[in-house]
Amino acid sequence: MTMTRWKRWGARSGHFGLLAAFVAFCAFPFYWMLITTFKGTLDLINTANNPFIFNSPPTLDNLRVLFFDTQYVRWMLNTLEVGVAVVLITLLLAVPAGYSLARLSGRWGRHLAIGIFLTYLIPPTILFIPFSRIIGSLGLQDSLWSLVLVYPSFTVPFCTWLMMGFFKAVPRDIEEAAMMDGLSRFGAFLKVVVPLSSAGILTVVIFTLTLVMQEFVYALTFITSSSQYTVSVGVPTFLVRGDVYFWGSLMGACLIVSVPIAVLYNLFVDRFVAGFTVGAVK
Repeated sequence: MTMTRWKRWGARSGHFGLLAAFVAFCAFPFYWMLITTFKGTLDLINTANNPFIFNSPPTLDNLRVLFFDTQYVRWMLNTLEVGVAVVLITLLLAVPAGYSLARLSGRWGRHLAIGIFLTYLIPPTILFIPFSRIIGSLGLQDSLWSLVLVYPSFTVPFCTWLMMGFFKAVPRDIEEAAMMDGLSRFGAFLKVVVPLSSAGILTVVIFTLTLVMQEFVYALTFITSSSQYTVSVGVPTFLVRGDVYFWGSLMGACLIVSVPIAVLYNLFVDRFVAGFTVGAVK
């Protein structure tokens, strides 16, 4: 009996140790950003100091530089505006397309689905020149609308493929029953299928917002005015000057942007995982 208790205690301790190590590994980047944000410059550059603690009193000078010496708030608003617009466009295109492909039987449906997903795998550098010509012809240089136009080109294919797999998990019998009750096919789709696919739609929203916040190449190329920058371009452009890195301000900018996304992931982690794994197992 004693040996059994020791084995249970050892197993629980091992599980707790692995969980604690995993949590520490995941939380360490946020701790590092947080402590660096409030460290003074001398504390950061002195190699004799312990980098994991405050060797000098915390300071708000890094945040002052971030908010008052740069246009960080404007960049966050620009990123939010582009993100909301791209999310709406992606949902309007990907959700109906995914539903249509999910209900399209035969090999044509499979071939179209694979073709749409393969377009997502095309490297952005290959599309850079044709997109530049399109943006120039439309007169959208140095405009956030250029990003709103370009970003759906790689969010819509992946999200269409994602939603197609999710809609396939919704039984056709539910739609047929709703149509027998008097709903049209569009009504059944809107009132029955879409609510059942909320996990997939949430996955599309999170994926699209994350991609917009981290995309750098097109945002750097199509936008030239600092007031039109997104966070991914404005922060390194103004806080990295030659060989001088404003580490405290850089970490503060990254922390402010990453915390809401991390909270969003954790609040809806179950639905987010379900959106990516639907159809993997029966």
